Amino acid sequence: MFLQEFVRAPLRTASVMPSSRALAARMIEPLQRSARDAQDPPVVVELGPGTGSFTAALHDARPDICYLGIELNDTMADHLATRFPGIDLVHGPASSLSRALADRGLVGADLVVSGLPWQAFAGSAGTDLVADIASNLAPSGAYIQFTYSWSRWAPPGRRQHRELQRFFGYVELPTTVWGNLPPAVVYTATEPRWVDVPESNTR
Repeated sequence: MFLQEFVRAPLRTASVMPSSRALAARMIEPLQRSARDAQDPPVVVELGPGTGSFTAALHDARPDICYLGIELNDTMADHLATRFPGIDLVHGPASSLSRALADRGLVGADLVVSGLPWQAFAGSAGTDLVADIASNLAPSGAYIQFTYSWSRWAPPGRRQHRELQRFFGYVELPTTVWGNLPPAVVYTATEPRWVDVPESNTR
């Protein structure tokens, strides 16, 4: 299904295959660290969950999470609804984040996990998206995004790194997950800078 959707819309599908367990484990590390001290179920938003590799890992690590998925691809959204009955899933673009949280009475997310392709962060819409993610994180929250190692130094990769540094106080140096095909790098951004968020995106 991943390959079929990639061929049909390569700019809107991040990969030709699902992410590995090794990458999924790295993507949910902030949730596992916070679970040691957290009392209340954390609010976790997944942007572009695809076939659910990260979704499954998130629920396995913390079954009581307050989960919200936002998936643009209708085929994958239908697959997720079948694989995870009762999952809270929005069929739409990542820009639906603020509205989706507000509709559920959620003030902010403790963790935002993103499997979105580079195209989602292109141009001014990409800047608005990173700003929107920052503005919808709790003060102690984290935003985690992966990309493929070969694209890290490409212009879109460098641009996204600059955007992360603009809207977050701390961006962890990316680590390479060699157990993924192709190898992936993971960025973890914390300390959201709400003051830098454009007025139209603030809460």
